[in-house]
Amino acid sequence: MLKSLFTNGGWVIVLLSICQVSCRSYAQPDGGNADTLRLPVLTLDQRDTVIQTPYVADIQAIKNVEIRARVKGFLESIFVDEGKPVRKGQPLFKINDEEYTVNLSKAKAALSNALAAAKSSEVEAGRVKLLVDKHVVAASELDLALARVAADKATIEEARAAVQSAENHLSYTLIRAPFDGLLDRIPLKAGSLIDEGTLLTSLSDISSMYAYFSIPENEYLRLQKSGDGGSGDVQLVLADGSNYPYHGKIETVEGEIEQNTGSIDFRARIPNPQRLLRHGATGKLYISRRVDSVLVVPQRSVFDIQDKSYVYVVGKGDVLQMRNIVPLTRLTGCYLVREGLQPDERILYEGAQNVRAGMTIHPRPVKN
Repeated sequence: MLKSLFTNGGWVIVLLSICQVSCRSYAQPDGGNADTLRLPVLTLDQRDTVIQTPYVADIQAIKNVEIRARVKGFLESIFVDEGKPVRKGQPLFKINDEEYTVNLSKAKAALSNALAAAKSSEVEAGRVKLLVDKHVVAASELDLALARVAADKATIEEARAAVQSAENHLSYTLIRAPFDGLLDRIPLKAGSLIDEGTLLTSLSDISSMYAYFSIPENEYLRLQKSGDGGSGDVQLVLADGSNYPYHGKIETVEGEIEQNTGSIDFRARIPNPQRLLRHGATGKLYISRRVDSVLVVPQRSVFDIQDKSYVYVVGKGDVLQMRNIVPLTRLTGCYLVREGLQPDERILYEGAQNVRAGMTIHPRPVKN
């Protein structure tokens, strides 16, 4: 039986019985003719199998945000440690808030003054209206009084906005976790003077992960035609070569093919209940595809000439014929053949370097 085979850029084939035939001595002269070799010959048959294609994966947390200061000041307290889990709303950092408390008090005082001024102008407008009704003063005096009332009301709105802004700035001095997650490195220490926008740490939600990977356009079209182009399970292999115990699921496919690379990006979602995967990890994703009625040829039967692959076919009269083949994919130990061979044809199993086209051999059958 063929074990799962991993290659840097090729395919993996599972549940396939071939390619592991014991190597025997093949160059045995026939008893009657020293020029006729007795060589191992394999009869081809079709198999149904499952192949897996590896793709380099960029693994990211479903949420990953930078925690930055929204106000400047001295970093007064750090309530958490690097690499620790936190809950949504949990305090992380405290910036000294004395200046922002004073600013809030000033804003509230300005609002009180604005309210008092508006009250005074409304009273004045009422008095002027009585005088206008009695024809004591001109109507234009009432227009001026009402304009002052409108201006004072606008001042009130401005003062209220200033209070809201001061309250916001004061609240920004206490930085809380926006969601459940895992903290990254904390580059600053308590007592550091920070500016608005200073990076304090990063927070990642790694309850499940996104795996981004690119597929060449021709493979994407083949997946679409097979019905697996936008969904299906994927197997993640970690950087140390071990299989990740949870399968992922393809969620989305980008809407455009990248012109520079001729590939299209996919995104799979992978469960992470044990928190083994971290943001920024790498690995390989394997997409399985069933292939029916495929011919499998041992790698030792194939030889290359000028970037083309050939085998020796054993024809009528046991005469060798050199045949060009087109592999569907190349594996460690085997080829899946797309074109060039037919079921029940016989090929030279090994020893191609010792023969030539047109040579007659004595076949020694070998089994898959």
